[in-house]
Amino acid sequence: MVKNTKIRQVFLLPYSPSLNLIERLWKILRKKVINTGFYGTKEEFRRAVMNFFEHIADNKKEWESLLTLNFQLVNSKNISL
Repeated sequence: MVKNTKIRQVFLLPYSPSLNLIERLWKILRKKVINTGFYGTKEEFRRAVMNFFEHIADNKKEWESLLTLNFQLVNSKNISL
């Protein structure tokens, strides 16, 4: 706590992809589309990425488990604000 104030200092990691949902979605996109093969043209790559987003609802169960807001805290202390 900062002296004579109600401010409390809390340590946050400089980069926490597991706390950022867009980072999780980016990871899935790389796994399913970007790192799966070679795209001969920019148009083929664009179409593969667009197809991923157009059919994202088809894999709703998989996305729900990966894009949850429930986080597991490891070696954490209770912080009361």
